[in-house]
Amino acid sequence: MRKRLLLLPCLLILSALALAACGSSSDEEADIEAAIETSATTTVPADCKQVNTQQFMEQVTRESGEAAVEECEKEAENDEGSDSVSVSSVEIDGSSASAEAALSGGNLDGQTLEVVLIKDGDQWKMDEVVEFTDFDQAKLVAALEDQFAESSEEVDPKLAACFVEAFEQGSQEEVEELLFKGPVDALEELFEACSSRGSA
Repeated sequence: MRKRLLLLPCLLILSALALAACGSSSDEEADIEAAIETSATTTVPADCKQVNTQQFMEQVTRESGEAAVEECEKEAENDEGSDSVSVSSVEIDGSSASAEAALSGGNLDGQTLEVVLIKDGDQWKMDEVVEFTDFDQAKLVAALEDQFAESSEEVDPKLAACFVEAFEQGSQEEVEELLFKGPVDALEELFEACSSRGSA
């Protein structure tokens, strides 16, 4: 249980994405922008399946299967997403597309992400976060510190400080690995390393 509580602030930062979008005609671009916006800002649990693929929900919640859907829906209901999102650089290639999403408010405030979408029938859906294209490390660390402060009674302060330090000192690539790219094992390994350090 302690491990889950420690990972939770990182997972909440990720969940801001699932609540942060969603021929190359202007209609297609508008549909893509709407999907991204809905994904980032929704407070409607049903939007999770409407504008996100299963892969995307699993990436940002670090859960699998139905648990990923339930986590996304819970975060939408609790209004844990961004306040707004600005979409740019939309590129459409058949039934896939990419765009940049600049997030305002929430745990990813001030970050811009490259995202990939796919078309499922008539609906564009968020499919993957690729990387930060504009990375504000100080804001990300501040958001993480705020999340730990809110759960200070449940999380060992030394473990929390170790987590924050990893995000503060990590390169952009290392932070992306922790948040988007690696399996949840990357966060698990950080937990184990911080636990070992705390007990040393």
